[in-house]
Amino acid sequence: MLWLLSLAGLILLLVAGDFLVKGAVNLSLNVGIPTIIISLTVVAFGTSAPELLIAITAILEHKPGIALGNVVGSNTANVLFVLGIPALMIGFKKAKSDAKGTYLFMFFASLIFIALSFTGGFGIWQGFVLLGLLIYFLKQNFSDAQSHMSLNSGAKSDEDLELEEADPEMPGWKIALFLILGLLGLPVGAQLLVENASNIARNFSISEATIGLTLVAVGTSLPELATTVMSAFRRQTDVAIGNVIGSNIFNLLAIIGVTSLIGSIPVATSFLEVDLWIMLAASVLLFPFAVYKHPMNRVTGLVFTGLYLIYVGFLLT
Repeated sequence: MLWLLSLAGLILLLVAGDFLVKGAVNLSLNVGIPTIIISLTVVAFGTSAPELLIAITAILEHKPGIALGNVVGSNTANVLFVLGIPALMIGFKKAKSDAKGTYLFMFFASLIFIALSFTGGFGIWQGFVLLGLLIYFLKQNFSDAQSHMSLNSGAKSDEDLELEEADPEMPGWKIALFLILGLLGLPVGAQLLVENASNIARNFSISEATIGLTLVAVGTSLPELATTVMSAFRRQTDVAIGNVIGSNIFNLLAIIGVTSLIGSIPVATSFLEVDLWIMLAASVLLFPFAVYKHPMNRVTGLVFTGLYLIYVGFLLT
């Protein structure tokens, strides 16, 4: 039964990921906002919902290691696994939109997060620092969206109309339905998968610390994987890159920011010595694709996936 419920969660994730991509792309098309901005906000927040649910639950159950491991492990998995798998399967073409500024903000947020980790853990004041950065990020994206809409007067560009899921005639209610089904289905599917997969792991006597960094991290990254796989097949590189960058920002600033206001999160030595730096290194690997818009071919996917498997193997040993 545990295996069947895990499979049901995976199927729900894939379907919800497809709905979210359709809704996000057509929302950006109809209101004149670039796809990259929608991916960095609506899609990113929706696919980060499982991490928030897991983190809050872990704190309430006095298991802060799972909360921190979930976020750090998910951010590493988002780059190496979530982008690596679809790149290995089909590859990503060159992105149309510029993600340089948002990528640099993600990298800056990662540095701040690591610096705060060395203060002894995440408490109330660290949480307010992270949430302050999140508010700045959202305000900046809102300002960019307004500027874009003002310059283009809501016009739809030829590049947007070339998107496979772009439908200029799609009614607003249908776009809202796709977004709602996607945003609701992703966390439910992830919760269903992670809960049952975690029970399977415990049956094999795997520690909760390892579960947090590997199984739970991968499980809560599956919404991002579902979205990026669908984006790869639909040739929507902007959605995939924006989803990963935005999700990583939300994980660091929103998930830990909110959770640290509920309860303190100590940082184990292993995080300070290894895991945080692996997360930062993964962010560095994303640099040429986010800043210079290099396409991600199958070789890149093989390297990313291989590095992630090596990291997981290291954790398991």
